Amino acid sequence: MFLASACFCAAFVDAIAGGGGLISLPAFLAAGLDPHMALGTNKLAAFFSSSGSAFKFARSGKINWDLIKYLIPFSFIGAILGVKAVILIDSKYLYPIAFFLLVFVLIYTLKNKNLGSHDNFQGVNSKNLKLGILMAFSLGFYDGFFGPGTGSFIIFGFIEIFKLDFIRASGNSKFLNLASNIASVITFIYYGKIAYMYALTVGVVMLIGANVGAKVAVTRGTKFIRPVFLVITTIVTAKMAITFLQQL
Repeated sequence: MFLASACFCAAFVDAIAGGGGLISLPAFLAAGLDPHMALGTNKLAAFFSSSGSAFKFARSGKINWDLIKYLIPFSFIGAILGVKAVILIDSKYLYPIAFFLLVFVLIYTLKNKNLGSHDNFQGVNSKNLKLGILMAFSLGFYDGFFGPGTGSFIIFGFIEIFKLDFIRASGNSKFLNLASNIASVITFIYYGKIAYMYALTVGVVMLIGANVGAKVAVTRGTKFIRPVFLVITTIVTAKMAITFLQQL
């Protein structure tokens, strides 16, 4: 029940503003999975979440297909390389890495309070496309390597590079997340790092949560969810810190 509830909240939050992995990954770790298995299982479950929110945004007309088609392949390739990199790291090193990344993501989220209030997208050009490709590849790699916070970073990237408003940035970010999730899932399957019973059961719950969250994002925006997201992120970071200290 705890795992399903946590992952529903993760999918709901992720569909609105990214960062759902900050909730779902620690939940899988708390369920007793070792770090590598938790990463792979979380990726397969998150595939359902990404699919639900991505297509909800698409049906609402919030996706810029002329832009996203250039970026998806680089997100896919980056994620494959990220998974290959994380498989080479001993599990005992993942907790401190996870903790410091969570702290960084929390600080980043707190400092960026008013992302994308206006849509000033002027089209794709050579400069923003190169930056977008770099963003897609590097965050695809990060998503495959670790994951939590990827959605927030991608949203910020779309806002800063392409000047999209928050809702359109969030919508487009879901398709980059979906591409990196698919690549990560394929690679984790190859390495045998997925607990399918957990992933498929929780995946259905996350699909429902993502659809609800995306609907809220399209109709109401993100102001009401921000304080909740920050509180949850702080709690998860604190939990990871305690776990890390217990291992010392």
